[in-house]
This record gives sequence, C-alpha cells and structure tokens, in this order.
Amino acid sequence: MGLLTGKTALITGAARGIGKAIALRFAQEGANVAFTDLVIDENGKATEAEIAALGVKAKGYASNAAKFDETEQVVAKVKEDFGSIDILVNNAGITKDGLMLRMTEAQWDAVIAVNLKSAFNFIHACLPIMMRQRGGSIINMASVVGVHGNKGQANYAASKAGLIALAKSVAQEMGPKGIRANAIAPGFIETAMTAALPEGVRAEWMKAIPLRRGGQVEDIANTALYLASDLSGYVTGQVIQVDGGMNT
Repeated sequence: MGLLTGKTALITGAARGIGKAIALRFAQEGANVAFTDLVIDENGKATEAEIAALGVKAKGYASNAAKFDETEQVVAKVKEDFGSIDILVNNAGITKDGLMLRMTEAQWDAVIAVNLKSAFNFIHACLPIMMRQRGGSIINMASVVGVHGNKGQANYAASKAGLIALAKSVAQEMGPKGIRANAIAPGFIETAMTAALPEGVRAEWMKAIPLRRGGQVEDIANTALYLASDLSGYVTGQVIQVDGGMNT
C-alpha cells in the first residue's frame, strides 16, 4: 500500500518538468493521475504511458487552464472518468519576464491568467467535489520569488505571491470541510529552462544557496507527496520553501 493508494490526483501543466515529476511520484505511491496541458501531443502521450506503467490509471487532458469554461468541463470529465478528485496540484505556469518600466499589458495579463487565474479556475471547479467527499488536498505551485520578489519578474512574482495568498485563504474557508490547501515555493531547480542559463548566472545562483547546488524536480515532487498524503494531515495554509536555504 502506497501513501496515496486509492486516491485520484489532478495535476495541471504536467506533461513535462516539475508537474511530470509530481505525477510520477504520486503514481509510485499508488495514486491514479489525471493531468492537463495546453495540448496532449506525443510528449503528453509518452507521459501518460510512463505514469500508467507504474500500475495506476493515467490520462492526459488538453485544456487551457486560464479558461474558466474549459476548466469546468475538464474537471467534470476527470470526475466522470476517475470517480473522485482527492488531490489538486495547480502547477500550470509561464514566464514573460521584463523590467517593470518596459513590461507590456499583454505580458502582465498572460502571466496572471495562466499562473494565478488558472488556480482559481481549478479550485473553483474541484471544491464541490471535495466537499461532497468531505476531504481533499490542494497544492499551489508558487515560487521563492512570490515570497521575496525578483527584479525583472514583477508579473511572475505577483502571480506566485497570489498563489500563496490563495492557498492560505482557501485553507481558512475549507478547513471545516476537511479540505487542506498549501503552497510550495521552489527555488533554483535544475530543469531544461535553468540549464539554458549562462554559466555566470548559474554561478551567481549557486553562491546564494547554502547547500551549493540546485534542487532536483524530485525534491519538489517529494514535498508535494508530503502535502498530498495523510502525513501532513494537520498542515494547512502553509508555504514550504524548497530552495536549499537560499532565502533563510
């Protein structure tokens, strides 16, 4: 018996990267996994097959998380296909960086819509299901820049700070219904995106991290597993920074 055996997890933006790592980790612990991405292409199908190979039910759904109506429809379909939604991970996200003086309205709106409004959309759609089940765990994927800010990322930082406040607010509203809500704030995580950074930029990051290394996607997945499982049954309304100590 795994920590999540018999539960269904819905993870947004999980065809690759951190979302995929969370999906695989949940599946290793027995969870059935539904995941969304903008399109379910060959990469998404491969992710679906990887999850299913762990002996659980897995299905990818094409959905624009920023669209309220699409979210309502996909959540209803997941409930129909899987029977329950016990865990929601709001992981969908984009960046459109730029200094505040040069940032366009389109850059601001796109990041807020995909990173923050999408979480509202999915929480809004999943809460009635979780309330009927008298329980559930909601995990918002925030960022250390949502806690401390970052120059050149006003839109991204604002969206991630919003995800933290959203989790804390939902935790207060839904606690009496047995529904928990928390946020994870990753620091410098080794992904394809960070691997493409200039070596000088990477070196500066490393100097700011007491552990002197970047995090792995598995570090985030393990934290998500803790928050999704009964191991964290008395933990709600919290933000956990997984950053190697860079902001202590």
